[in-house]
Amino acid sequence: MGGKITYAFLAVSLVVVFAVVALEGVLLLGTGEPAAMGMGAMAFVLPCVGAWFLWHNTRFARNANRLARELEAEGGLPEGPARTAGGRVDRESADEVFARRKAEAEAAPDDWRCWFRLAVAYRDARDTPRARKAMQRAIALHDGKPVRETAG
Repeated sequence: MGGKITYAFLAVSLVVVFAVVALEGVLLLGTGEPAAMGMGAMAFVLPCVGAWFLWHNTRFARNANRLARELEAEGGLPEGPARTAGGRVDRESADEVFARRKAEAEAAPDDWRCWFRLAVAYRDARDTPRARKAMQRAIALHDGKPVRETAG
């Protein structure tokens, strides 16, 4: 729950920053100076790009959480790797779990559940880019959308 509160707080803070930047852009446009007007116009680019980024990340997180809830209801949430006394993921255990999850995904490439579990294994292995791609694939398979083939 703490992660959701933090995300919401940061998202709201980001929206406030976007509003301030857009307001400054309006003020710069109103000066009548060509250089200031150019900067004012460019001040609208940051909020637009930031809003797009925030929207896509929020949608991704919502979809991943939706799949997690569904998998939990089925009793299919993956067990994580062993942890050290300090709470960190045990590397050997993570490698074993990853190898098992990768084999499952290769054996059933159209099963979103396998790709979800593989995404979790990538995350445990601290390979965030591949974890995100595997989760995007799981979401697409679950929703019946076309899946882009990726190398790796």
